[in-house]
Amino acid sequence: MTTVLVTGIEPFESDPTNPSWDIAQALDGTQVDGAVIVARQLPCVFGLANERLVDAIEATSPALVFALGLATGRTEISVERVAINVIDARIPDNAGNQPVDTPVVADGPAAYFSTLPIKAIVHALREAGVPAGVSQSAGTYNCNHLFYGLMHHIAMRAPQVRGGFIHVPTTPELAARHAGRPSLSIDTQIEGIRLAVRTALATGADLKVSGGAVH
Repeated sequence: MTTVLVTGIEPFESDPTNPSWDIAQALDGTQVDGAVIVARQLPCVFGLANERLVDAIEATSPALVFALGLATGRTEISVERVAINVIDARIPDNAGNQPVDTPVVADGPAAYFSTLPIKAIVHALREAGVPAGVSQSAGTYNCNHLFYGLMHHIAMRAPQVRGGFIHVPTTPELAARHAGRPSLSIDTQIEGIRLAVRTALATGADLKVSGGAVH
């Protein structure tokens, strides 16, 4: 049976939960069109997170990898296009590390593109009434670090795997702790990621539609 690895990140910056892990946990063990989803939690710790991600890939031999992370200011599920080879941490990670202008992989390429059908996923989510969009930047914190680490591993050691990163918004419960923060219900997010998996399983070549940004 085909395996799809979905990863989420542990809570960070004083929040008690992280929706990315809540979503992954909810999907763990479920089946989508004949594929089984396996979830793993990753730490919010530079370096260690990528080591655990590689361990999970090697242990589960997935055909697809969806790495999820929380983006607190986003209003929709953001399907990331590109990972860049830099860490520039605004806040320390959960081990107290705060790298600035440090490469994710020394001597690695400047960037990697997702190998998921990002525009087909966004189209499918929007058609289903789930707010979604293509994002041109995964930031410079742990999420981009994981995204880059994932794509570097695929490029160097697992070319048969397709993978990418999706940022998810805050839930209403977390937003209540932070005035003015946008949110999206966890049930909507779970169904959105389930649909993203289904779309990736069914899609080879991505849609050729506009997903760019003016700014």
